[in-house]
Amino acid sequence: MTKTVSDSTREGFGMRLAKSVKSIAKLMLSTRRARYQRVDGSRPLLIMGNGPSLAATIAAHEQLIAGGIDSMAVNFAANAPEFTRLRPKYYILADPHFFANPDDANVARLLDNIRNVDWPMTLFLPFAARKNCPLTSSGNLTVEYYNAVGIEGFGPLERMAFDSRRGMPRPRNVLIPAIMTGIGMGYREIYITGADHTWTATLTVDEENHVLSRQPHFYKEDEKEERRIRKEYLRYPLHSILYSFYLAFKAYHIIEEYARSRGVTIYNATPGSMIDAFERKSLDSFIVH
Repeated sequence: MTKTVSDSTREGFGMRLAKSVKSIAKLMLSTRRARYQRVDGSRPLLIMGNGPSLAATIAAHEQLIAGGIDSMAVNFAANAPEFTRLRPKYYILADPHFFANPDDANVARLLDNIRNVDWPMTLFLPFAARKNCPLTSSGNLTVEYYNAVGIEGFGPLERMAFDSRRGMPRPRNVLIPAIMTGIGMGYREIYITGADHTWTATLTVDEENHVLSRQPHFYKEDEKEERRIRKEYLRYPLHSILYSFYLAFKAYHIIEEYARSRGVTIYNATPGSMIDAFERKSLDSFIVH
């Protein structure tokens, strides 16, 4: 059974009031009108996280992913050989690393692969990337922008921000804006795959009190990117990393509660996923026509 986190139990009145005031300021100063088109919602949306379980999901359901359902890829998926076979309808980036590091060879290859798609694909970027990301609409690629602005506070304020596509639960990882963008487009059913989120199982602390984490993906790991992530983790103490995990898992419960209030059903089709907010449902239930 799906567990919910109601507005009244998330935190006390004073904290929600303070967060509401801060969120109103962000809505006024840091958001813009999101103009991406809405769909009729008759087809489901499949969001593909890059977790290791996605390899088995692709092997079992490639025909479905490549043509039987609207799909969305994230992060470095375009650097994987499966990308051109799956031909996702949507792609989304969120991490500032993709827009602030033009000298990173992996990022450069990613942007080239996205730029050169030979099928119609919509790329979603945060408004903050508008000045830095070199990708623009051309050929088969359409670039749209979303508000990667975390909104917290009283329930009506959150729902207003989510409905207007000006805010979302705190976007601690790309799956949060991916789901919220899917809801914002008008999809009524959203399936999530490759969202293993087994991060806690990979955490260790070495004898120098450095936090280490291995984050495997469905594709072959790139050693340079692995080194970058390891170096990034060295900047943070364990409690900070665990708090980031907490924010992500909490966000999924907020999304689930909001989605149900808007008649949207979110299914977690990731075997072994640690996400406990969404109903589980296998992709085996689909029949490709």
